[in-house]
Amino acid sequence: MIELSTIAVEQVAAPPLAPVEQAIDLAHFSRMTLGERSLEREILQLFDRQCELLLARMRQCAPSAASSFAHTLKGSSRSIGAWRMGHAAEAVELAAATGNAAEVKAAVECLGQAADEVRLVIAELLRAH
Repeated sequence: MIELSTIAVEQVAAPPLAPVEQAIDLAHFSRMTLGERSLEREILQLFDRQCELLLARMRQCAPSAASSFAHTLKGSSRSIGAWRMGHAAEAVELAAATGNAAEVKAAVECLGQAADEVRLVIAELLRAH
């Protein structure tokens, strides 16, 4: 017969098996702005507006033009720490290089979803500031 210990064991949450990537890497963003709140707010507002405008244009333009809009969003995304969105923008650039309109459209939709996540975080951050 096996006796089990009656010692209470404290449960500790284990870290996730794969790191959870946030929509915006706030530590990176804070380093880029040197923690200056007014600058953070201004950059987030500009980024939000840029997303809105460029994604609307990307959804209506030729695949070759989508590449330049995606390139702009890729750089902007990475500058604020929106890594997933940066990867999605890069995917649009790669799809545009193939010239396949269906691939570009699908990549733009994925970019739109990533942008929606980032814009939700931006809205929350702006409300908190």
